[in-house]
Amino acid sequence: MSLLVVGLSHRSAPVSVLERASLAPHTQAKLLQDTLAAEPAAEGAVLATCNRIELYADVDKFHAGVAELSTLLAQHSGVGLEELTPYLYVHYEDRAVHHLFSVACGLDSMVVGEGQILGQIKDALALGQELHTAGRLLNDLFQQALRVGKRAHSETGIDRAGQSLVTFGLEQLADGRDVNDWAAGKRALVIGAGSMSSLAAATLARSGVAEIVIANRTAARAERLVQILTEPGSTGVAARAVEMVAVGDELTRADLVVSCTGATGLVLTGEAVETAMAGRTAPLALLDLAMPRDIDAAAHRLPGVRLVDIESLAEASADAPMAVDVDQVRSIVSDEVAAFGAAQRAAHITPTVVALRTMAADVVAGEMARLEGRLPGLDDKQRAEITQTVRRVVDKLLHAPTVRVKQLASEPGGAGYADALRTLFDLDPETVASVSRADLNDADVKNRGRV
Repeated sequence: MSLLVVGLSHRSAPVSVLERASLAPHTQAKLLQDTLAAEPAAEGAVLATCNRIELYADVDKFHAGVAELSTLLAQHSGVGLEELTPYLYVHYEDRAVHHLFSVACGLDSMVVGEGQILGQIKDALALGQELHTAGRLLNDLFQQALRVGKRAHSETGIDRAGQSLVTFGLEQLADGRDVNDWAAGKRALVIGAGSMSSLAAATLARSGVAEIVIANRTAARAERLVQILTEPGSTGVAARAVEMVAVGDELTRADLVVSCTGATGLVLTGEAVETAMAGRTAPLALLDLAMPRDIDAAAHRLPGVRLVDIESLAEASADAPMAVDVDQVRSIVSDEVAAFGAAQRAAHITPTVVALRTMAADVVAGEMARLEGRLPGLDDKQRAEITQTVRRVVDKLLHAPTVRVKQLASEPGGAGYADALRTLFDLDPETVASVSRADLNDADVKNRGRV
């Protein structure tokens, strides 16, 4: 395993850099395709959220891999390599596994313990599978990360250590008041209909707002979200969908705006907010969860306007208390990293063991053919009995060494046992490679579409 991750996040870079380096969906796909085209990388996956951009790859050379992945991130993010480099972090092999598992558990999130990152990891895996850039290693890694994250949330109280960015943002806007009391009866405008916007709408509905207006560039997605919010048995909130051109009018009536779109430019300019505030006395609360930002930062200087964005959330979360459950989650991550490493090291020797047993079967077949030439009078029953006896002898001779070599290979530093086995039994490298390719193809078929 030669797993490498190069990335930047809210922990390593200022929001202004993260904002400029954000990757649109089509850019993520091109980044993955170019990653596989690069010489050091055999697999690739990209995890891009509002506060992190990480490129994962299976590489054959560490230094060349770091240089290539850093260059690719710079090229596709639009931030020059010289400017980007000081904010990049690098994790390799077990440290890379530890990092992703920690991310999946919410330990590396802006709000510790938030669970939305699991959906984003799931999306990253789905994209890698769709583009066939995620092979056996990254399929195994990301699927295990999802399981580790779910385990952390089910076995510990990590959920108590933090909330989603939506909830955290609303708490900042409420400024110490109970969110439900603060939101009760308010008219809310949600701009966007993606996963974060949908979460925001659902959170607002549970908080007791009087009305939710959904604005989205694709009308069908906005209508679908309204349908979910108003279906029988739900929160019973009043909701309607509008086109993006109606945002200006809706802004004059809204008490609260949550925006999270994939737009590359501003959705709400300072001038638009200023126009909406003209002639009204009620305050306006703005929550911008987009990266890059949807709402002009200048809006916070307008009288009666309170703006909370990713940058202010990052500052507020630095003082958020850590729950005692965090230590338990860290223990889970450490155990899971060790188990994953052992499984990967054991899998590395499997093709060699299979090649050894294939060679032994060929030897048995050859010896039986030679025996038949010398003893042509054997009947079918005798031939079958002799064949079975020879096979049992070979199996018994190989059983203990192959079981033991798998155990040794699963331990740290056990990678050399596969080489030793190939050398001792003079195994054909191409035979071993063909088994590996067959395993990889089987894994690709099995994992395709699984997230």
